[in-house]
Amino acid sequence: MKIGYDAKRIFHNQTGLGNYGRDIIRILTEHSSIAEFHLFNTKKSRLESLVAMEKSQIVYPTGIWKNFTSLWRLFGQWGKIKNLKLDGYHGLSGEIPIQIKQNTIPKIVTIHDLIFLSHPHFYNIWDRIIYRFKFQYAVNTANHVIAISEQTKLDIIKFFKVPANKITVIYQGCNDAFKKDYSEEELETTKTKFGLPDEYIINVGTIQERKNALSLVKAIKGTPYHLVLVGGEKSYAIKVHRYIERNRLKNQITFLRGIDANELAMTYQNATVFCYPSVCEGFGIPIIEAMYSKIPVIVTRGSCFPEAAGPDAIYIEPYDIKEIREKLRWVFSHPVERRLLAKKGYNYVQRFSDKSVSEGLIKLYKSIL
Repeated sequence: MKIGYDAKRIFHNQTGLGNYGRDIIRILTEHSSIAEFHLFNTKKSRLESLVAMEKSQIVYPTGIWKNFTSLWRLFGQWGKIKNLKLDGYHGLSGEIPIQIKQNTIPKIVTIHDLIFLSHPHFYNIWDRIIYRFKFQYAVNTANHVIAISEQTKLDIIKFFKVPANKITVIYQGCNDAFKKDYSEEELETTKTKFGLPDEYIINVGTIQERKNALSLVKAIKGTPYHLVLVGGEKSYAIKVHRYIERNRLKNQITFLRGIDANELAMTYQNATVFCYPSVCEGFGIPIIEAMYSKIPVIVTRGSCFPEAAGPDAIYIEPYDIKEIREKLRWVFSHPVERRLLAKKGYNYVQRFSDKSVSEGLIKLYKSIL
């Protein structure tokens, strides 16, 4: 079997969608008999070293398309796909190249979330228009749709009127770095490198409005707890920094960004608790990373979060500062119970193993491609 992939995010996105694409290629390389992966990429990237390339070939635009790489991604890939005699094409991030004329190559698309429709106030109008066109075209054109959660599947049915039998839920996994046991020396070295205390709260994800880091910052005001925020920053981060300055919380908060997967994994494992008061997600890979890291999880009630976090997470309302603070205090003051919750979470997260992801994908590929 030879499969083509829309690989722009794999090579040019260091977090979310990029991590998903890289994990899919790694998992299928290690756990399937697929002969060839053809990764359609617009230009060279410094992230190539992170991609499993044992069975992969990168496909770049050629000829005049080299001057119009964005248009090549939209329209120009079909000629290459036909010439390579691929058995199918998988759009990993909600997009399928636009067909000038119909072709018979089987197509699958993964939809991660429809937050731009379910929570439109987090997006500007032009982004919403562009995303709606791309996603609607993709789900209409694809032979089958992968949703990364049951919540996303429900949203696809609701907003795009796609029949349920055209959608399969295949959960995400996470990087192997989070499944390793690191030595005490390695853990201590990482803690020292970033100047972290013995106990702290960790939150991982881009600091943007819908991920709601400000509620967590407000929750630690008046407590002795230290907070580590890991991730890049959007304009919303200005509010977070201003609140920290006004309330003299600078010594209680550490910002980390650009750290590699192993350092992040050790920063999780050194933490006391993971707290994720995000308003909405497609799934929430940091929740999976935290549970593999054997720490308890505090996360938002409802939506996709119970699917990812399971029955033994601690649930909160994302804007209820008092409740978040109380749940944090409980975790810090009950070490025996928090270790038990972490153990139960670790048992639950095994359903998102590489084996489960690969089995789901291979079964779907065989039926569609």
